[in-house]
Amino acid sequence: MNIAAPDNLKDSQTLLTQDGFKTSNIWYHGTTSGLSNLILKNGLIGSGDHEINQATKNAMATIGNKYTERKEPVFLTQSKELAFYWASQKVRARKIHTGNDETPKIIQVDLDDELNANVKPDVGAAVMLLDLNPYMGYLEEVYKANGFELDLDALQENVVTMDRNDYLKRLGLAYYQKNITPGYLSLVK
Repeated sequence: MNIAAPDNLKDSQTLLTQDGFKTSNIWYHGTTSGLSNLILKNGLIGSGDHEINQATKNAMATIGNKYTERKEPVFLTQSKELAFYWASQKVRARKIHTGNDETPKIIQVDLDDELNANVKPDVGAAVMLLDLNPYMGYLEEVYKANGFELDLDALQENVVTMDRNDYLKRLGLAYYQKNITPGYLSLVK
């Protein structure tokens, strides 16, 4: 699946440095057109795609297995361009599980300093993704397009000793453990 962010979402030229992506109190969440209005109304809720959860539960019941829903945090990134990748993945997942034809949407999350302190680097996802996940190829292309190199070998070699914030800066993966209320959210046009 070849994913190319629209020009209006390409913010890596202002956010990306040799040390990775800059962070601020502004974050982004990739979602779909089928979920964006609900998110803006109800907030970003961890494990919040009830349609996919229900479809999975029904499928498991059909084959005689139980389904236990996982409680996941709210996933964030500091880049609209990276959020577009995850939005595209969500579109694909919803098409497979629900048959819905949707488009990628980006939710902007503006946090005050107190709430922003609760955004954490998603090291668990980073470690899983380092193993040749398509996201890493997408990220490498973003780096390359901006004249930088993402050294995946160095990341894999230093997976245990690397500072957690390096994962956030280099890979753009963060999470927020609690739900985020609608007052902090807006749709990126």
